Amino acid sequence: MLYVVPTPVGNMEDITLRALRILKEVSLILAEDTRTSSVLLKHFDIHTPLRSHHKFNEHETSDAMAQLAISQDIALISDAGTPGISDPGFMLVRACVEKGVEVQCLPGATAFVPALVDSGLPNDRFFFEGFLPQKKGRQTRLQQLSQLDHTFIIYESPFRLQKTLEQLAEVAGKERRASVSREISKVHEDTQRGTLEELIEHFKQQPAKGEIVIIVEGKNE
Repeated sequence: MLYVVPTPVGNMEDITLRALRILKEVSLILAEDTRTSSVLLKHFDIHTPLRSHHKFNEHETSDAMAQLAISQDIALISDAGTPGISDPGFMLVRACVEKGVEVQCLPGATAFVPALVDSGLPNDRFFFEGFLPQKKGRQTRLQQLSQLDHTFIIYESPFRLQKTLEQLAEVAGKERRASVSREISKVHEDTQRGTLEELIEHFKQQPAKGEIVIIVEGKNE
């Protein structure tokens, strides 16, 4: 069996008891970065063998790991959050499904859900974009997102936050409401809410640090 196991996006206490049990019981853990995951496993006294499975090798290793899962229980984790959500995971899950290997994805941490709820924007319907293209197709994608009639979600680097907010204001209008959440579930967790214009001014004065989730209201909201 393949277990897809979410890991904390910030506070170590966010991991579930079931996740800890699975990580102790499986024969092998596939990790996005074994150095990062070693810290987590050491914290919880887990000694299961680790092997790398990341975006640079998943094309080559997914089939072999799915073959391994026919005879062993293995777990897939990412550096933080749920594997497959803007992280490696899809290819391995698909390979397991094709080989008839049972897949179980545990419920658990993911960054955009608390950011969405905390934004105060409508969340009965929403669109998850994840990371935008950095260059080719970026402006076109922003134009498309700005026309959505429901809330949408973007993951962003703190180094590109200001540029992204300014680009959003250009295509969606400076008065479009949004929120920016950073360092979710960590000591310095923070959410700023307002119009895109207000958020641009705020982060000019106080540049952001840490992982960023941008929530933007839909066109007709």
